[in-house]
Amino acid sequence: MALNWFTRKITLWNWLAAAGIVATLAMAFLYAPVEVTMGNVQRIFYFHVGSAWVASVTFFVSLVSGILYLRGRRPLWDTISLASVEIGIVFIMMTIVSGSVWGRPAWNTWWLWSPRLTSVTIMWLVYIAYLVLRGAIDDPERKRRFSAVYVIAAFVTVVVTYGSIRILRDIHPVMFGPALEQAQGMEQGLQEFDSGLASMKMGITLTMSTIGFTLLYIAWLANRLRLQGTKDALAEVKMRILARL
Repeated sequence: MALNWFTRKITLWNWLAAAGIVATLAMAFLYAPVEVTMGNVQRIFYFHVGSAWVASVTFFVSLVSGILYLRGRRPLWDTISLASVEIGIVFIMMTIVSGSVWGRPAWNTWWLWSPRLTSVTIMWLVYIAYLVLRGAIDDPERKRRFSAVYVIAAFVTVVVTYGSIRILRDIHPVMFGPALEQAQGMEQGLQEFDSGLASMKMGITLTMSTIGFTLLYIAWLANRLRLQGTKDALAEVKMRILARL
């Protein structure tokens, strides 16, 4: 299959991902400052934001891959789209779980059906339904075509999730970007540090976490593409054997 240059470097991607995750862990627990209100519990913030960032990236990659498949009908784009959704579901589950653990001391509850939490749950279910759709269609071409259309439409849930706390009043704090005045909600969960240097360390650690989780996504994607290539090669060999019998 194509992108052999990508899968051939799989050992490199794996080592880079391992180094990125180790660096993220070290910085989150040893370098990042202690937050004034929540203390050490705040450190889960770096994993929560990092996993949420990568989840949005994976779904964007699946969106682009779906568009490219509809344009060229190359199975490779469908494989990339499928792999990205599978990985994205794992990362969004990490986001939900870490957010719940973080929310318990910040908001005194594990879960609240606020606009952000409701929209992220819908997004998670929509992408799980994508896998269900693929399993319900036997014809490979129809499966790829329907999946491409579905994954394009599903990206609306990512946009809604991103914009929910910027438009609607929500307990979830707005960490990045502007928000409408009427959308400002409770401030529990906003982070406070003793000094500007501590805030800078928090920003550096957050940057490292996003890089580390992004490298992990790249490594997982390379492994998934190689697995699919092996599966396709095995299926081709099986067809040749059956043709000679």
